[in-house]
Amino acid sequence: MVPLKRRKVISSNTGKDCGGDKAPTKFPQVILFLLERKMGASRRAFLSQLGRSKGFQVQEVFSKSVTHVISENNSADEVRTWLNSQVRSESHTAVHLLDISWYTESMRAGSPVEILDRHKLQEQQINEAEAVLFSVPSYACQRRTTLDNCNTTLTDALSLLAENAELSEEDGRGVAFRRAAAVLKALPVRVTAMSQLKGLPCLGDHSLRVIKDILENEASSEVESTKHSERFKALKVLTGIFGVGPRTAERWIREGIHNLHQLRESGVTLNRAQQAGLEHYDDLNQQVTKAEADAIAEIVQKAVDSVLPSAQITLAGGFRRGKQTGHDVDFLITHPEEGREVGLMPKVVSWLESQGFLLYQKVTRNSYLEVNDGPGRPSSNMDRFERCFSIFKLAKREERGTKVTENTVKTKDSVGAHMHSETDQSPPSHSHELDQHDSTNRRWRAVRVDLVVSPISQFAFALLGWTGSKLFERELRRWAGHEKAMSLSSHALYDNKQSRYLRAASEEEIFTHLGLEYIPPSERNA
Repeated sequence: MVPLKRRKVISSNTGKDCGGDKAPTKFPQVILFLLERKMGASRRAFLSQLGRSKGFQVQEVFSKSVTHVISENNSADEVRTWLNSQVRSESHTAVHLLDISWYTESMRAGSPVEILDRHKLQEQQINEAEAVLFSVPSYACQRRTTLDNCNTTLTDALSLLAENAELSEEDGRGVAFRRAAAVLKALPVRVTAMSQLKGLPCLGDHSLRVIKDILENEASSEVESTKHSERFKALKVLTGIFGVGPRTAERWIREGIHNLHQLRESGVTLNRAQQAGLEHYDDLNQQVTKAEADAIAEIVQKAVDSVLPSAQITLAGGFRRGKQTGHDVDFLITHPEEGREVGLMPKVVSWLESQGFLLYQKVTRNSYLEVNDGPGRPSSNMDRFERCFSIFKLAKREERGTKVTENTVKTKDSVGAHMHSETDQSPPSHSHELDQHDSTNRRWRAVRVDLVVSPISQFAFALLGWTGSKLFERELRRWAGHEKAMSLSSHALYDNKQSRYLRAASEEEIFTHLGLEYIPPSERNA
C-alpha cells in the first residue's frame, strides 16, 4: 500500500468540499474530518458524502477549524502522531478524537449524538512486562536463519534500501540495512510494535525510522520514493545486464541511457560478457528453479565424468541453503586426490561446448598461492579459484531427454572452440541468433552458471564461502577478525596470533576453529 500523501494544511475553513451536491448545513458548530488512515479512500469518500447529505460539515482537508476527528482502527496516540505531522500541536489540542462508532450513531440519529467514553479513542497501552522482547546475537553467523520469515514486509523494505545504496556504491549504508534486515529475519514472530525491538543489535536510527513508518502507515515513504525513482529503476535495468556493474551503469545514465532500447541505439561499445548479457537479458533476469538447477547438475556431472570420472561436483549457493529459486547456479568441483583437479576446467568447458551447452564462457585461472597471498587479502574477499563464468543453453523441461547426449539443445553452431581465443572486447559469436526471437517460443532458455574448481585441501573453505548467504559469509569473516584474531577466506583460515594456518576437512571443523556452534546450510539465510 502506498502511504498517504502529506496533505497541505489550510489556515481556515474554506467551506469548500468535494463530492457533489450536499444538504444545507444544519450543525455549524460541528466540523468533521474523517481520517483516511486504515479506513481507506473509497470508504472515507462514501462516509463523507453520507454525512454531507445529512447536513454535517465534513472537510476533505484537516484545518484548525475542525472540531471532531473521526478514525477507524486507530489509537489516540496514532491519530495524534498523524495530526502532529500535519499541523503544530497547539492547533488540535481541543479537537475531539472519536471512533467511527460516534459517526455512525450520529448518522442514524440525524444529528450529533452525545460523546461518551466509549466513543473516545483510547490511548495505546503497552505493558512493558508483557511486551514480546527478543534476544538476538550481534553476528549473523551466530544466528539460525531459515527461509521462514515472519517480517517480509519490513525486511523487503530494508533490502530495497540496501540495494539502492549498493547500486550507488555506498557499501557502508548497504551493509547497515542488510544487517538490520538480517536481525528481523531471525525473529520468531511478526513485529507489530517498536517496543519489541528494544535492545536488538544492528538496528540503526535510519532502519528504525523505516520500520516505524511501516508499522504506523503500512508502508515507508522513503522506500516508495526510492522504488519509483527514475534513477533506481534505470540502475536496476542496466545492472541486470550480465557483465554490467553499478559504475558502468552510472556512467551510461549520465550519458542519457536509462533502458535497454536506449542502450541498443546508443552505439556504446560492449565487451563480450555485456553483449551476451544484453542478448539473453530476459532469460537471465528470470528466476532459475531448483528443477532447472538439478537438470544442469546432471549435465555438469556428465561433463566431469567424461574427463575425470573420480572428480566430485557439489551444488552450492542458495539452492544448497534450501531455496527453490535463484538468479544463477553455482557448482564446486574437486578431486579427492590433491593436484588431480589441475587442468580439469578447460576439459570440462571443451566438452560442454562440443555438446552445445554454452552460449558464453570465460575461464579465469587459479591465482591463489598460500605462501604469498595468505587466507584473504581484498576487502571483497573475492576468491582466486579457477572459475568459468558461463551462460548455459538449457532445454526446457518438455524438451529434455533422459540422456544428456540426446538433449535437443545441440546445434552445429554452438560447438564453440573459437571462444577460447576471444577476449572480452571481441564481437559476440553468431551462434546465439535464435535468442533474438520470442523466448517463450523457444525450446531452450539461457541460465547463468558458475563452475569453480578447488583443491581438496581448500574444499571445505570453498564450500562454506560459496554456500552463502552473502551477509552470513561477511559476518563469519568479521567474527574471525574481530573476535578471534583470525583471517578467513574461501581458501583458508589463518590464526594471526599463532602465525599458522588452521586446516579443516569439513565446514564443521571451520566452525569449531572459530569457536562457533555449527549452523547447517538451511539456517544460513541471513
